[in-house]
Amino acid sequence: MTRPKPFSMIREFHLADWFTLSNAFCGVGSLFSVMTYLQTREVLHLLLACSLIPAALVFDVLDGRIARWRAQSSAMGRELDSLADIISFGVAPAIIAYGCGMQGLVDRIILVFFVACGVSRLARYNVTSEKLAEGGDKVKYFEGTPIPTSLLLVMVLAAAAWHDAVGEQLWLGVVYVAGFQFHPLVLMFAVSGALMVSRIRIPKL
Repeated sequence: MTRPKPFSMIREFHLADWFTLSNAFCGVGSLFSVMTYLQTREVLHLLLACSLIPAALVFDVLDGRIARWRAQSSAMGRELDSLADIISFGVAPAIIAYGCGMQGLVDRIILVFFVACGVSRLARYNVTSEKLAEGGDKVKYFEGTPIPTSLLLVMVLAAAAWHDAVGEQLWLGVVYVAGFQFHPLVLMFAVSGALMVSRIRIPKL
């Protein structure tokens, strides 16, 4: 029996898989930048965290196109894509929101809800992609908003950071629910999460 060579999995990666991993690298880099901001309070790090999300989207778009161009799509590539997406478009936006000041108990619950919806949406897509393709090679529509739409939320947070509207100056202020902090701006994450797990059909371009 031939033993697998060390690091054989890495050598089996297709070109598209490396673009998928670059997506994940951007997401993790965004998380590190938020951590640095929380340590230093230099807004530049928060802006860097936000800027890495559109970079992740570029890699996310390219990996699919490269896979189709080279006809090298695979089940592993699809799973890699989902895992990278949940980091860059689920966890990272939630942590950016936390860094911007959404740190109350209600805020955290909503941010966790948002990430859970993103995970659920990607899982549903993976198990229904063949059905959604309707017998073809390509999915014809999305069921629920795609998780990369969280880029819109990140753009709002980037604008807030650019105008120093973070922390106590966060847009829409803060209210208290049963003694716990709640920032109304976090509701955009609640809406985004709900749309991701909805049954709304969105044609795929």
